[in-house]
Amino acid sequence: MRTADFVAARLAEFGIEVHRGLAKTGVVGTLKAGSGNRAIGLRADMDALPLSEESDHPYRSDTPGKMHACGHDGHTAMLLGAAKYLAESRNFDGTVHFIFQPAEEGEGGAKVMIEEGLFERFPVEAVFGMHNMPGIPTGTFAMRKGPIMAAADFFFITVRGEGAHGAFPQLGIDPVPIAAEIVMALQTIVARNIDPGKPAVVTVTQIHAGHGTNIIPAEATLCGTTRSFDAAVQATIEKRMREIVVGIAKAHGAKGEITYERRYMPTINTAEETDLAAAAAIEVVGAENVNRNVPEVMGAEDFGWMLNERPGAYIFIGNGKGASLHNPRYDFNDEALALGASYWSRLVESILKAA
Repeated sequence: MRTADFVAARLAEFGIEVHRGLAKTGVVGTLKAGSGNRAIGLRADMDALPLSEESDHPYRSDTPGKMHACGHDGHTAMLLGAAKYLAESRNFDGTVHFIFQPAEEGEGGAKVMIEEGLFERFPVEAVFGMHNMPGIPTGTFAMRKGPIMAAADFFFITVRGEGAHGAFPQLGIDPVPIAAEIVMALQTIVARNIDPGKPAVVTVTQIHAGHGTNIIPAEATLCGTTRSFDAAVQATIEKRMREIVVGIAKAHGAKGEITYERRYMPTINTAEETDLAAAAAIEVVGAENVNRNVPEVMGAEDFGWMLNERPGAYIFIGNGKGASLHNPRYDFNDEALALGASYWSRLVESILKAA
């Protein structure tokens, strides 16, 4: 809420119409210039991560257990910078909606904003997003047409056996080895059920079972994520996971249950809008500093939900060398701020050209 309050206050100071309430803490600023009826949306995410920052910077997080380990504070600052410039210059003809979205990190805030009427209340012909990327040199941009980030599905598996004394395993049904067998079998999905030419990932990230050294637990749970770009691949992964979980558990006399959540759609850029994004980036940093065919990333972005509703493009801005995203030593590179704000501004001025 504090960040939303800050964003809303800055937009109001710039003379931009402010709307609040979508996805609880979402903020949308609307700026009109000229007499044109075209409109585009620019989106920045606002949320932090549940990490304790490990740095000595004077600007490090002062909130225990929370830090901007993905650079969303930088994204917000860049879009606010563009909003200020565009409000002052008004060198465009039409409407810009500055979309400040909460809950990108694991909660799908974009989907919630859409379900609560984002594009009905703020209609746009196209929507654009941007994310910093460590490892890509500062002063450069990167993008691609088509899929750029993967779909992210989350799964939660429960194996229900029968508890017993650790010394008498024959009297129970031990869910631990069953869970271990499931973990190994899940890896065969990508290796043997998916076309090798189509990227996919199945990762178990958590296993929990038992509380004592001499007690066979009655239950084991597993959690994790899958990634894919293709809807058919996504469907195959889910189908095979269900078959493996239920089948292996049954073979051992246990019961296997799985909850499979399709949390994020793949982020798929449309061709025309990607060309527009590239042209704006080239004007800011030059053609030699714009990579128009960056490899797909298996990470996910809930901006994919917005691109499922409207044409658009999601691009990367270089963050230079340093710790990766979601790392407690991550540091947003402030040298990218002016470049990002300039990109946003140029994109608006080029798409909504003033008469």
